[in-house]
Amino acid sequence: MAEKLTLMCVLAHPDDESLGVGGVLAKYASEGVFTCLVTATRGERGRFGDEAQSPGPEIVGKVREGELRAAANELGVKEVRLLDYLDGELDRADSAGAIRKVVRHLRELRPDVVVTFGPEGAYGHPDHIAVSQLAAAAIVCAADPHFQLAGDTAGQFPPHRVAKLYYMAWRAEKWALFQAAFRPIKINVDGTERQASPWPGWAVTTVVDTAQHWPAVWRAIRCHKTQIAIYRNLGSLTEDQQRALWGSQEFYRVFSTVNGGREIEDDLFAGLRKNARSRR
Repeated sequence: MAEKLTLMCVLAHPDDESLGVGGVLAKYASEGVFTCLVTATRGERGRFGDEAQSPGPEIVGKVREGELRAAANELGVKEVRLLDYLDGELDRADSAGAIRKVVRHLRELRPDVVVTFGPEGAYGHPDHIAVSQLAAAAIVCAADPHFQLAGDTAGQFPPHRVAKLYYMAWRAEKWALFQAAFRPIKINVDGTERQASPWPGWAVTTVVDTAQHWPAVWRAIRCHKTQIAIYRNLGSLTEDQQRALWGSQEFYRVFSTVNGGREIEDDLFAGLRKNARSRR
């Protein structure tokens, strides 16, 4: 009996799943792939609708968690896990403890493919950069039989080797579409302005066609009502413009135990489908 393939996305904030990988989550969920999401924070320091003053991180975090779960439901995500770190502080968290949290989810959910941010964090966001580093380190540790999790005396979380790791890799053309629909994407970190960082086209290894799923992505985005001031312009886009934004998603294949080469993939599970075996 063939195994049901599993995709895990390890991201930083509520709405990363919709804006960053909504297309592939919806696509693979519709094909019967088990899709799961690990989100590091509840976005407690994000905006709260059009309110001039935030009601505080606890309320914002609770509301944004609800939005995250609603969006995940629109995308067909089967499992949502939170790491419980504070928005904006992920790069200052205890890295050993954070890695162990991700390892636990990796060993329990046992994904074939993991997707996370690239080392540039899309536009230099410290939380995006931190979650990229944590996910990569956790993948290594999850496969190590000598890496022990606290309290796992009965071996209920055996080692697990991820077959493929991908970074989200927006090319310049896609960033141009994003910024035309939103606004120039930038962040100030330690007095230095960071901006959107496109990947060179030749570095992209994988382009997944998600054109049929852009309506699900748009529905998921609309679940993030506290952030709607940022997304308001999206509502005026034509279907062709929406399809251009969400109709394909690009990735860099960090490693694969099942395939390689410079031919552009069109499937995150390339090399896995024929070799899937029942392990459950």
